[in-house]
Amino acid sequence: MAERMHILRNASWLVAWDEASESHVYRRDVDLAFSDDTITAIGDVDAVPDADEIDARGFIVLPGFVDIHAHPSSEPMLKGLTDEVGSHQLYMSSLYEYLPLFENDDEGRRASNEVALCELLQSGVTTVCDLSAERDDWLDTLGESGIRAYAAPGFRSGRWYTTNGHEVRYEWNEAAGRDGLDRALRFIDRARQHPSGRLSGMVYPAQADTCTEELLRDAAAASRECGLPLQIHAAQSVVEFHEIMRRRGKTPIEFLGSVGILGPNAILGHAIFLDHHSWLHWPTRNDLARLADTGTTVAHCPTVFSRRGITLEDVGAYRRAGVNLGIGTDTFPHNFVEEMRTAAIVARVTAGNADTVTTADIFAAATVGGAKALARPDLGQLAIGAKADFVMVDAEHPAMRPLYDPIRSLIYSAGERAVRHVFVDGRQVVRDGKTLAFDYVDAVARLEAAQRRAIEKVPRFDWGRRPASEIMPPTLREFPPSDPRRGAHALLTPPEVR
Repeated sequence: MAERMHILRNASWLVAWDEASESHVYRRDVDLAFSDDTITAIGDVDAVPDADEIDARGFIVLPGFVDIHAHPSSEPMLKGLTDEVGSHQLYMSSLYEYLPLFENDDEGRRASNEVALCELLQSGVTTVCDLSAERDDWLDTLGESGIRAYAAPGFRSGRWYTTNGHEVRYEWNEAAGRDGLDRALRFIDRARQHPSGRLSGMVYPAQADTCTEELLRDAAAASRECGLPLQIHAAQSVVEFHEIMRRRGKTPIEFLGSVGILGPNAILGHAIFLDHHSWLHWPTRNDLARLADTGTTVAHCPTVFSRRGITLEDVGAYRRAGVNLGIGTDTFPHNFVEEMRTAAIVARVTAGNADTVTTADIFAAATVGGAKALARPDLGQLAIGAKADFVMVDAEHPAMRPLYDPIRSLIYSAGERAVRHVFVDGRQVVRDGKTLAFDYVDAVARLEAAQRRAIEKVPRFDWGRRPASEIMPPTLREFPPSDPRRGAHALLTPPEVR
């Protein structure tokens, strides 16, 4: 059966890939044709009998964004809770004292996943790396969403914890780490065989400081043997830097290089605390070059760290050193356009220089940078032979106008509000700004119920047995005081249905 041709007609603007300059370029008043899941023509496309024609006048057509670091099954539930927390005695990190406080149940993880996928798609993401704990319905949820996904089931040899808020300890179970790697590889095989044809996998040893050297070596070998990307959290806190230095006499980057993790298929989640970072006052300056020389990618997720006063130093310096960068949404909201905006602004503030990074640099990281990390030259660009993953932005949306530069207007002004339609693999997954697969409002309601359940359990996970209201009190006190058992959620429910 012949594949049906689809043609976007007269796109007001189209961000095309120019192979000669290896960069994105604007094109005006052009057509884009795709058949099944592949772009077949860009320019003046002749009429084709029985082709499905889409009027693209008044639209800006962009390549779909590639999100290389996200935790959709857990992070959305933390909205309103962890926005401002950072451990004062652990260099402002929220990892050790606050991250373990919230236990999401199966129903909550499903709702969380749906909320995040809606937000990702509605902000133009067509490919996501989903770093989550394995669960039975995970692959089917990803498949149902319509997104292109790399499922990354995490595994590790130990876990961190604190008994006092100022000392980090580790509890080890090496057998669990080895078993976790085996389970992850079996799960990834299932992802690759998923009937949607859009799912793959990623080897994900969770953190540099929670995996043994043996497990890291085995994970690196498995990823290369299976032709899979690998991702690990590394250099994400001062605590971790000093812990790895204490154990190994090496920086985290140096240590990962010594066990075979670094390389073109490797993505480091965050890679902030390299030996040049000002918070470390370290005498060497070798880590950036190590990343560049090995072709390792950094997943840059500025929002979650900037909320705690932590920044990568800086995006421009990493790019000038030759390090490949992609963008991730490590926290709520899973709004990729906002993440791009934050990446640009935080880089300039950190460097004290408006020229350290350009909007073109950020856009490249969000598209071809992420695609390079996944070894997918068919993603992140609009070119003949590339996947038909694209975003249609409303050029006439008031927040986009006056329209001088479409990408700047989108990133710095309109945000996801101007994203109207999104296609993945040639199939529409967002129409008129709404995800087609899931009911966003319903998913949020189910997530809110899950958050209430998780809040009730916080004292059992906190070292001081404190309730959430004490650890992370609301922005304003309630007046007059209400029954503390009600919580903020009771205020959202009309009295007649409480």
